[in-house]
Parts: sequence; C-alpha cells; structure tokens
Amino acid sequence: MLKRLTGPIAAMLGLMLATGCWAADLPVIRAAVLKIGTVNWELQTIKANGLDAKHGFDLVVQPFADNGATRVALEGDEADMAVADWIWVARQRAAGKDYVAIPYSKAVGGLVVPGGSNAETLADLAGGKIGIAGGPLDKSWLILRAYAEQEYGMDLKAETEQVFGAPPLVFKTGLSGETDGAINFWHFLAKMKASGMRELISTETASVALGLNPDVPLLSYILKEGFVDAHPGIAKAMYAASREAKELLRDDDTAWDAIRPIMNAKTDAQFQALRADWRAGIPGAGNVDPDDANAFLALMAELGGAELVGEATTLPEGTFVAVE
Repeated sequence: MLKRLTGPIAAMLGLMLATGCWAADLPVIRAAVLKIGTVNWELQTIKANGLDAKHGFDLVVQPFADNGATRVALEGDEADMAVADWIWVARQRAAGKDYVAIPYSKAVGGLVVPGGSNAETLADLAGGKIGIAGGPLDKSWLILRAYAEQEYGMDLKAETEQVFGAPPLVFKTGLSGETDGAINFWHFLAKMKASGMRELISTETASVALGLNPDVPLLSYILKEGFVDAHPGIAKAMYAASREAKELLRDDDTAWDAIRPIMNAKTDAQFQALRADWRAGIPGAGNVDPDDANAFLALMAELGGAELVGEATTLPEGTFVAVE
C-alpha cells in the first residue's frame, strides 16, 4: 500500500507538478565562462534566485582557466554559451559560421592617470607612456585613438609609447607610476580608480564625440544559431533571466552580499567602485539597433582592419538575436 506524502516534501512536489518545473524536463544551457570572470556575478545571481528555472531552462556554469578555452568549448559543442564581444560574432558570421549574440553588458574601459598627474586631456600624454591591456586591437584603445585624431589632430599611437600587457600588469604599473596613463578592462579600472587613479576620459565619452551610440552593448552572450533554433524561445528566456538578475543587482545592495566573495575586492572602496561601474554597464532593455552596431563595426574595421573584423566590414544579418 502506498503511503500518502505529507508536509514539506508533498508541498514541494505539488508545486513542481503545478508549474511543470521538473528540472529534468528543462532545456539546459551550458555556459563556458572564465573562472574568475565578472560574468559569474550575474550567472550566480541567476542560479541563486532560481531565475533560470523561472524562465524555463537550467543554467549549468562550466568554469575555464582562460577565455580562449571557453570559445573552444563552444566551438566543439562542449558548451552552449560563452561570453565575447559581438565584433567576434560578426567576424564569425561573415566567415560562414552560425554564432549569434544576446546583449549582455556595455561595460567598457577608458583611460586613467595617476592621481597627481597634470594631464587634463589625451593631448597632454604626448611623449608619455601608456599601459594597455588587451593588445593593439583593444577596442577602447582604437576608439581613443580615433577620438584623439578628431579632437586634437593627434596620432595617439605615434606620439606615445605603448606598453601592452596582461590586465594585472597594467594595473600594477599604473598604480606605481611607471606609466603615464593606463587602459585596462573595466573591472581593473574600477579598482585602479578606487586606489587613487582618476579617469582622464571614458570610452563612452569618446564614443559620443565620434557619433557612436555608447549604449550599444559590446559584450554579449554567444550561442550557436543551431542551438537557438533547436530550442525555441531559449534565447529570449536567457535574456529575460539576465535582465531580471541585472535589475536585482541594480536595485538591491543586499543582493551583492552573495557575490562579494567572488569579486576579488581587496577593500570596501574597491567593492563599491566595482558595484558602481558594473551597474553603469547595464545596457538599456530591448533589441540592439543594427544601424548603431553597424556604425561601431565600421569604425572598428577602419582602425583594426581585417585582423580585427575579418570580412565583416558591415554587420552580417542575424548577428543579434531578437530578444523582445
């Protein structure tokens, strides 16, 4: 004779039956992410608050040691999603591959100088040394070069010495004063500002001056179009969970308590700077305007050439998934 279930177990089973939320029935999104990457802040918030199940999928986070490995996992179908900028997606689509982008973040860098620096504009860095993370094709570096040319008639590349290095090295040399300015990934810049450096110019300010829309989110969740087609509604579901996590982290300071241990913030000042700059990187809701994206891509193609954009001199159709 079967025993009737009562109490919490019965209540839980009843809820699962009523909502249809059996985990085994939910489509799975395997996210390949950099183990120490800032995307984990959002993904952990999604998981901790059950936002994946709420929107009808099961998010499985797979950490990797470097960004290159996350893309290899995606390419080899060992993962369903990774994070990259949509310029990479456009390049892949122009080469005949089926990657698509879901808007994630508009958090980008800028250029900071030591707190005691006399520099007021990029022109004041002529003859100086700039530390740059991301290499010669770093998007912030390219945008600031275009801005310096437009505003001051200055060839920033020719009139300064560039020192390319990993983000921690650029962080260290910037704080020590070994460089006159530094361009770094946004989260390193936040900690540099919290440690006494000041922003000379943001990439957002430069973008506006160049006629670009700074609200176009450069960073995206990347999936294969075949995966999206095989799971109808999965892209919109991921986007909805992402937006809900963003709104929670934007509006509720206590939501950060759960992720502070993985933020690598050494001080309260660094934590507060990271939180403020992450929030500033939340893009507006809705689909990406293809004209705005195309204008950005055209500038990247002009400055970075085929080495950066490949054959994608104009935005390939279907680069962005419709999320609304």
